[in-house]
Amino acid sequence: MKTEKMSVFSPTQIKTFFGEVKTEFMKIVWPDKKMTLGLTGIVVVLALVLSIYLGSVDLLLGKVVSSFLR
Repeated sequence: MKTEKMSVFSPTQIKTFFGEVKTEFMKIVWPDKKMTLGLTGIVVVLALVLSIYLGSVDLLLGKVVSSFLR
């Protein structure tokens, strides 16, 4: 007896895959609008603070290096 391996790209395998994806997708708990806006605000503020910090460090190091090169 020979057992043939079913192709991953067969229509039944594809249908099974998308059925499992749908099942797992239904398990996702999405955050509400208030939580999403709060976390977005935190990300924006953190990005601004880090960009100001890195910009000032770059400016300071640039001035230090240029003073040594004169």
